[in-house]
Amino acid sequence: MSERTRARTPASERGARAEALVADWLTEQGYAIVARNLRLGSLEIDIVARKENVVAVVEVRSRGATARSTPFGSVGRTKQLRLRRAGERLWQRRYRHDASVDRLRFDVAGVRLDRDPPEIEYVIAAF
Repeated sequence: MSERTRARTPASERGARAEALVADWLTEQGYAIVARNLRLGSLEIDIVARKENVVAVVEVRSRGATARSTPFGSVGRTKQLRLRRAGERLWQRRYRHDASVDRLRFDVAGVRLDRDPPEIEYVIAAF
């Protein structure tokens, strides 16, 4: 069964909801959403957003009421390295020769879905 036809799990549904909330929030903050769930070989970027001359690679993490760690606590060193590799690949393929882009930045959005309404905490240049 391919990944696209696989049934969604509660965790993947939670992740998709969190990503949608963050994309909407970024748009409200003046960002343009360039891509969501962007695949770069075996790597994936949750959200690519742009505001003026900066492209943000955004990792979205969500947690529910029973989580043992915060959303930010789940972005460990290995995940950071994978995101950096994905960002470097994105830069080389899409933005390296784009004079309107000055830099690429790595942001992290933490979403608490156990709150009503859900809470978004956003860290610019998280690593």
